Amino acid sequence: MTDFFEVFTIWEGWVYLFILSILEIVLGIDNIIFISIVTDKLEESKKRLARNLGLSIALILRLLLLSLISLLMTLTTPLFSVLGSDISGQSMILILGGLFLIYKSVSEMHNSINHNPEESKKGKSTLTQIITQIVLIDLIFSFDSIISAVGMTNGIQEQTGKNPMAIIVIAIIISMVIMMLFSRQISQFISSNPTIKMIALSFLVAVGVLLIAEGFGQEFPKGYIYFALAYALVVEMLNIRMRKNKNG
Repeated sequence: MTDFFEVFTIWEGWVYLFILSILEIVLGIDNIIFISIVTDKLEESKKRLARNLGLSIALILRLLLLSLISLLMTLTTPLFSVLGSDISGQSMILILGGLFLIYKSVSEMHNSINHNPEESKKGKSTLTQIITQIVLIDLIFSFDSIISAVGMTNGIQEQTGKNPMAIIVIAIIISMVIMMLFSRQISQFISSNPTIKMIALSFLVAVGVLLIAEGFGQEFPKGYIYFALAYALVVEMLNIRMRKNKNG
């Protein structure tokens, strides 16, 4: 156990912990947006349970995948080729996850645009269905998150020879605790502002496209997507403020 926390005996360990915690929170934004949107269909009394359960599942999946990291790294062996791109186990997970995310987001967009009380009533999801959807998307986001975390902390192991696993585990726990603390506020904000919800869904579609692209071996910096989301949210916040001022 002492060896596990040995990385914190050097200052680089604390720096990596801070940076990785921030990274995990940023990478968790798409996860919490998805959870906020799908839980919006539940009764008010069940929303908090679904959000906390969903984020708890995400934490468990991340830690479980972390323990299986050596196995995950072997999933890069090509299984077959599609359009000249080698498809491995990792690629299939990313592609299927991206397709699911796009399908779910576009379906939510369709329901929001063509809002019909009767259809909404019919399409009311149960807690079990919502949790199932959250588990599926958690698996994809957890996979992406763990691979990013391991890639980032490789540097400290090469430089100091210290095992970075403690940094990754603690950073994941910190990010999940923070997301649990603010999940209700984010969910309420998205639910009470339909235009914000549409921006969030568009963001999830873009994330789905990125996951598919990664599955086919194309690397795109996700920072551009996060910047675009932040910019769109700032503009929409100004629009909301302007509409409130006009309405007095």
